Amino acid sequence: MLIYSMSASLDGFIVDRDGRFDWSVPSEEQFRFHLDEARSIGAVVCGRGLYEAMLPWETDPSLRDDELGAEFAELWNPVPKVVFSRTLDRVEGNARLATRPLADEIADALVAASATDRHVEVGGAGLAGQAIELGLVDEFRVFRNPVIVGGGTPLLPAVAEQIDLELLETRVFAGRVVFERYRLAGRGRP
Repeated sequence: MLIYSMSASLDGFIVDRDGRFDWSVPSEEQFRFHLDEARSIGAVVCGRGLYEAMLPWETDPSLRDDELGAEFAELWNPVPKVVFSRTLDRVEGNARLATRPLADEIADALVAASATDRHVEVGGAGLAGQAIELGLVDEFRVFRNPVIVGGGTPLLPAVAEQIDLELLETRVFAGRVVFERYRLAGRGRP
């Protein structure tokens, strides 16, 4: 299963006009939820921006200073990552640069992840948008933050045709962030 999971503002942006996303820092309750989610990730296919935002979990020991940070790093680091970039010529950590089209890289990641009963996440709005356009995304997981930023990088792309979804789950974290989990209408069971 291919999942697109991202934090967004109420008006649907993952970063604001200045590239900031500090308004999406999770509460401890939400971070623990992310830990549970990280246990089920078999691979990540991502763009340069998300790769660079998450790389410190593999390279910065200070992020392991507390119990939750250490646990997340232990879960995140072994996850294979495929990075799509036009500007990077090398990557660090448990990552490799993509060498094939997105659909092919996702197909291979899904096969490898299914052997361990895990899913694949696609990350970065641009790359996820391409996967959505190709009809590859099975689930959408949105952490809706109570802020209106008025512009920036949109969570979802403009699409040529309507995409119908089924709401599978909602949850409120710390009385503040609303988690919404959707799947494409007509695709399997939760």
